[in-house]
Amino acid sequence: MSNKRTDSYGGSIENRARFALQVTSAIVSAIGADNVGIRLSPWSSFQGMKMADPISQFTYLIQELRKHKLAYLHLIESRIDGNAEVGGSQAAQGVAFAIEAWDNVSPVFLAGGFKAKTAYEAVDEQYGGRDVAIVFGRYFLANPDLPYRIRHSIEFSPYNRDTFYAIGSPEGYIDYPFSEEFRQSQA
Repeated sequence: MSNKRTDSYGGSIENRARFALQVTSAIVSAIGADNVGIRLSPWSSFQGMKMADPISQFTYLIQELRKHKLAYLHLIESRIDGNAEVGGSQAAQGVAFAIEAWDNVSPVFLAGGFKAKTAYEAVDEQYGGRDVAIVFGRYFLANPDLPYRIRHSIEFSPYNRDTFYAIGSPEGYIDYPFSEEFRQSQA
């Protein structure tokens, strides 16, 4: 578990949120809230980040961030932990509490292992009535026709994490194929 400090940046929920709020305030003052967004991963255990009660901590942080009227809030679903997709009870925890705390101040971008079906379910059903959009990263690399695949319920091609960030190499960036359906629609 991280942040075991005992000074003014550790201990209480308010103290643990202090640094993020101070940085956000300084950036908003410098460039304006309409140019600032923040990305939060409430359930991540990367480098010991996961805490015993993330809901209380992140609810407080988000409610305080809401006062700045930021351009957006970007959340990572609990289906992702570091670089891995997870299931079971961790995946079921979700970020609904965070979307509720944000209260439609501005758009919420959700990332975290979404496929076409789960993206539609999140936007249309789970978070219907909220200003929520789904963000795709890794699958955009592996699917150059991703919007078409989503629109037409075409299975995503798997990505190869081993080729990510290979400096100077086109492998993993421009070598994934378009779907047969997309190619036919362009003929």
